[in-house]
Amino acid sequence: MLAALAEGTTEIHGLLEGEDVLATLAAFRALGIVTNGPERGRLVIEGRGLQGLQASPEPFYLGNSGTAMRLLCGLLAGQRFDSILTGDVSLSQRPMRRVTEPLLRMGARVAAGATGTAPLHIKGGQALHGIHYEMPMASAQVKSCLLLAGLYAKGETCVIESVPSRDHTERMLTAFGYEVDCRAGRVCLHGGGRLHAMPLLAIPADISSAAFFLVGASIAPGSDLCLMEVGLNPTRTGVIAILKRMGADIEVLDKRWMGGEPVADLRVRHAALHGIHITPEMVPAAIDEFPALFVAAACAEGETLLQGAEELRVKESDRIAAMAAGLQALGITAEPQVDGIRIIGGVPQGGRLHARGDHRIAMAFTMMALRADAEIIIDDCRNVATSFPGFVELAASVGLGIRADVVDARR
Repeated sequence: MLAALAEGTTEIHGLLEGEDVLATLAAFRALGIVTNGPERGRLVIEGRGLQGLQASPEPFYLGNSGTAMRLLCGLLAGQRFDSILTGDVSLSQRPMRRVTEPLLRMGARVAAGATGTAPLHIKGGQALHGIHYEMPMASAQVKSCLLLAGLYAKGETCVIESVPSRDHTERMLTAFGYEVDCRAGRVCLHGGGRLHAMPLLAIPADISSAAFFLVGASIAPGSDLCLMEVGLNPTRTGVIAILKRMGADIEVLDKRWMGGEPVADLRVRHAALHGIHITPEMVPAAIDEFPALFVAAACAEGETLLQGAEELRVKESDRIAAMAAGLQALGITAEPQVDGIRIIGGVPQGGRLHARGDHRIAMAFTMMALRADAEIIIDDCRNVATSFPGFVELAASVGLGIRADVVDARR
């Protein structure tokens, strides 16, 4: 997104060619951005500046990507032309008022459906003005949406957070030469600046994807695995902190910087895990990794209690309900709570469960098979490709007995 809004050419290495990223890329091509690739993780983007986007004759279809929809909503609110954002069935059920309401306060005209969900209709040509917005919840997507709208707003846009959320957008804006004021609990910028292309931008490996293998190696006896060049942004390392509190053996090696972000290699070996209490303040830094962490809890000794994670109920699925149902189907005691879950560790059985079209649910239960006493069959896994294309092949390469079967959707 920022490379498209920058002046000049940016070459990206390490691009994740998942469906979410490709849907975002297709949207920017429809906005008139010229690209070369992606090919083997390399993508070249010809930026056109903040005022260089052009109207798309068709609505933007963003598949399953909540990040793309919420961030594009803010960016497109500042354009001269109208836009419509749509998505698949799952995305069309996710809450969008959390971005549309503050955007309306900035002077944008954005209309959602009757229930506050997509499709989103954005009226162009509006004069935006900066606001100071106190976040009612920790959400990097909402924060990033407002910062992108703030690029086109008159005056200062500030987002105030009581709990820090991931800060990739602030780091990336700075890397593209835009002045951002980050201080304790607030992020501010003034509209009307310019972004400058980066000749080379290297993307670290995603810790959310690494999380499944951190858990898998932790629970499988005899495991010793090294994950290379994993991004260790301090707002994203909650999964490592939680696993270590559970007794995981994770070693951080060769710390360095890549693309403006801290990275390291992670060596993880099998360890005897124990249950813990995961408190609300620990949640934001691990919000996307909880499906994998629930599997760790299911294979740990004793009770794990999670609180303050009601946001999990409005992800690609209701992840609390989906994980509880799957764990129960495999013989694990799992009691869903309004804002979390209580899990009693045990020996998982084999069985069949439904991923509810959620990529992280599917990948989490794949790791559960490392400890199950019989085969696990996971249905509705197509969306794994939204965030982790090649997951099955990579998992098989490190020792999982895994295969993916294509099932006729009409059956």
